[in-house]
Amino acid sequence: MKTITKEKLEKYQKLTTDALEIAEQNINKEKEKEAKEILNMVSCYLADSKHFQSKDDFVNSFACVNYSHGWLDCGARLGIFLVKDRKQFAVE
Repeated sequence: MKTITKEKLEKYQKLTTDALEIAEQNINKEKEKEAKEILNMVSCYLADSKHFQSKDDFVNSFACVNYSHGWLDCGARLGIFLVKDRKQFAVE
């Protein structure tokens, strides 16, 4: 597939929004400062994704949602978020 459809974009926005909610509920108490920084970046990139989507710029919107989820995966891998769901996060 060579096209980013609205459906595909919304699927990944929902996946990331759901993962964000899980991460917010599973913060490693010893790494709260780092978690706040990551959660802020995730929220900003999600907002950017929705902004670009509203301009029908699906390429940049998709890039933003992927950056957003990448931040969550990084936090999960570093133990900042204590999560185990392999469908939502890149964890072992």
